[in-house]
Amino acid sequence: MNNEHAKLLLVVVAKAPVPGEVKTRLYPELTIDEATNLYRCFLQDRIKEIGSLTAMDLAISYTPGDSKQYFTRFISNGFHLFPQRGKNLGERLSNIFADKLAEEYDAVAIIDSDTPDLPRSIVEQSFQLLMSNGVDAVFGPCDDGGYYLVAMRRAQPGLFQHIPWSTETVLAATLERARKLGLKAELLPRWNDLDTFEDLIDFYNRHRHQLSEKNWAGQHTFHYLSRLESIAQCFA
Repeated sequence: MNNEHAKLLLVVVAKAPVPGEVKTRLYPELTIDEATNLYRCFLQDRIKEIGSLTAMDLAISYTPGDSKQYFTRFISNGFHLFPQRGKNLGERLSNIFADKLAEEYDAVAIIDSDTPDLPRSIVEQSFQLLMSNGVDAVFGPCDDGGYYLVAMRRAQPGLFQHIPWSTETVLAATLERARKLGLKAELLPRWNDLDTFEDLIDFYNRHRHQLSEKNWAGQHTFHYLSRLESIAQCFA
């Protein structure tokens, strides 16, 4: 299928930045407030980087369900809003695909909010791969064994069942499920999500020589990290 005239949807899955509820694996190197503010930067970077995409509709699927007020600020960037539904990550992903593909979208991609420097070109690549002949699902692998993006043209609820979520075998188990379901899966370039303090150090080190005046993905996150004493001590 040619995606030139296809109806495409990109969904960012996001949590409201409530202190003590986001990026808890960054404690104690970061305080609760620092981790919360950092996650706000993740969201800003994600919205800024993909907000200029015009070949697809954009949406934010948020949790918890009563946090819509926080995300309404992004409506002006062209984002539709809807709450996540489901008891676990698998159910939430499955429900997004089922609901949105039923709205006559030809393809839906779901992206996380923990890879703030992911370039928009990879999002575009996900749809290009997905609309190729015979491809049923596209995944963006993370270094920790999970994935930062999943895209499909048809709802496949079985793909998200019996997966060991929050483990290093999430992607491997999902690809095995895809194989058993007879689905052809393609992989995007590997990208690291920022879950641990070591991830933050690696992110900062990779970007610390970039020109400050240039507009690049992950800028808000980098500039916030550059003001944190815990990061500065690692490069003293």
